[in-house]
Amino acid sequence: MDYQTKAQELSFLSRDYAVAKDKKNWLALFDNNALVQDPIGKSPLDPEGNGHKGLAAIEQFYDTVIANGNIEFTIIESIPCGDECANYAQIVNLIGEVKIETKMIVIYRINSNNKIESLRAFWDYKKMEDQLNVLLLS
Repeated sequence: MDYQTKAQELSFLSRDYAVAKDKKNWLALFDNNALVQDPIGKSPLDPEGNGHKGLAAIEQFYDTVIANGNIEFTIIESIPCGDECANYAQIVNLIGEVKIETKMIVIYRINSNNKIESLRAFWDYKKMEDQLNVLLLS
């Protein structure tokens, strides 16, 4: 794919490395002081709602969230703008026989070193949890 901006390129690489469970290369995309908010706000994935700041916290997020799923990550539309990129995406997470679908907007911002300085994902944790509960009860 021909990327319009470096932010768009890094956003697609972030997706590719997450799907491939390539932790080393996924983490290498981020600045040392980067912030990951996935999802934005308070959730069981981020009880304080402050996000995961710095590589150690981002690595812990990877180990507890990304590494545990078997995901399909489709970028439906990507809109690059300056040093940022907004992607409308759908993730399908396969947990055993259970299939959870989540639509989201993910905004990536890069710095002058061409590293991701923020990844902000807008998605409804409660909707995902409700979907999981329905599937588990059926």
